[in-house]
Amino acid sequence: MAGIYIHIPYCRKLCSYCDFYHVIAPGNTDAFVSALLKEAELRKDYLGKEEVSTIYFGGGTPSLLSASDLSGIIKALRATFSVEEDCEITAELNPDDVTGDYASALADTGINRISMGVQSWKDSHLKMLNRRHNSAQAANALETLFRAGFENVTIDLIYGLPGMTTSEWASNIDFSLSFAIRHLSAYHLTIEAGTVFGKMREKGLLSEIEEEESTAQFNTLLEKTEDAGFIHYEISNFGKPGYFSLHNSNYWKQVPYLGLGPSAHSYNGYSRQWNLKDVKKYLGSARKGNFPFELEELNSRTRFNEYIMTSLRTMWGIDLEYVERVFEKEGYDYIVNLSGKFREYGLMRQEKKNLVLTNQGILISDNIISEFMMPGEG
Repeated sequence: MAGIYIHIPYCRKLCSYCDFYHVIAPGNTDAFVSALLKEAELRKDYLGKEEVSTIYFGGGTPSLLSASDLSGIIKALRATFSVEEDCEITAELNPDDVTGDYASALADTGINRISMGVQSWKDSHLKMLNRRHNSAQAANALETLFRAGFENVTIDLIYGLPGMTTSEWASNIDFSLSFAIRHLSAYHLTIEAGTVFGKMREKGLLSEIEEEESTAQFNTLLEKTEDAGFIHYEISNFGKPGYFSLHNSNYWKQVPYLGLGPSAHSYNGYSRQWNLKDVKKYLGSARKGNFPFELEELNSRTRFNEYIMTSLRTMWGIDLEYVERVFEKEGYDYIVNLSGKFREYGLMRQEKKNLVLTNQGILISDNIISEFMMPGEG
C-alpha cells in the first residue's frame, strides 16, 4: 500500500489558528495544476511498485480548484501510478465553496470522501477563528453534499477555544451528530508561534483555556461520540465502523506516501523529504523540470521514535510483535520495561500483543510519548 498527498496552498483569507503553508489565492490556478502534474511525472518512481490505496487533497483550500482541475489531477495520477480501482480519494472543502453544481461535479471526479472544515457551529467562534463561512452555510453545504450522493463525509471541529464553555462544545458536538456524517475529527486548539493567535498571545490579548475545562471538553467528546456509535480510533478522530480515514490511518501505520505540491512531505520508510514552502519557486521548478527538496535519512532510533509517536495516538497502539521484528530485542525490552509504570497507574493497558493508552493516558499523551522516545543515535 501507498498514499499520495497533494497540497493545494491557496486560501482566500488567513485563519487565526492556521500554521500550514498557504498563500492568498490567485485568480488563475492553471500554472499550479500543470506544475503538480509535472512533479507527479518526475517522481513517478518514488513509490516503487506499491499500489496507491489513498489520495488526499489537502491545503490550504482544495475547493478553490474547479471540479475539472481536480478530475484532471486524479486522471493523471491514475495514468502515472498504480492506483487501486476503489482508492479512497479525499478532498478538503470549505463550506462556502459548496454549491449544488460544484458538489454534483465533484461526485463525477472520482472523489469519494469529503472532509469539511466546519470548526464550530457558533458564529462568534467562527468570527474569532477568521473563518470565511457562517454556521448556516456549513449546514447547507453538508446537506448539499449528501444530496449530491456523498456518503463518506467527515467534518472538522475545534475545541479548547478561548472563552469556549463545555456547554457550548457539547452543543457543537450534538449539532454535528444530527447530520448523517460517518466520521468526525475534533482537535484541541494549539496556539502556534507565528500564527495570528500566537501573536495575540505574545501581546497578552489571548489566553489559553484552563486545563480543567479542557479535560471536561475532551471527556464530553468521548461520551457523546461513543453514544452515537463512533469509534475513537485516534486521539483526534472518530469514525463509524468502516469509515475510518484510510489515508490518515496509513500515516500512523508507517505506510509510504508521496507528497506533491509546495511544502508537501514524502516518506518511504527509511527517509523523509519535503518540498520548499514557496509557490513561486515551485512554479519555477516546474518550468526547469527539477523540483528541489530537503531530505532526512532516518536511522533506526529515529524510525523507532516515529513509530512510537504515531502508534500511541491510535486505538491499535504499539504492536509488540512488530517492534520485536523490526527493532529487535533492544526495542522490545525498552518498551516493555518502560510501560510497566504506565500500566500500573492506569494510563496504559495491554491488549494481547499491543500496548494502548487508556482515556486517562490520552489526556497526557504528549508526556507519555515523550518518555518513550529513545535517546541517542542508532
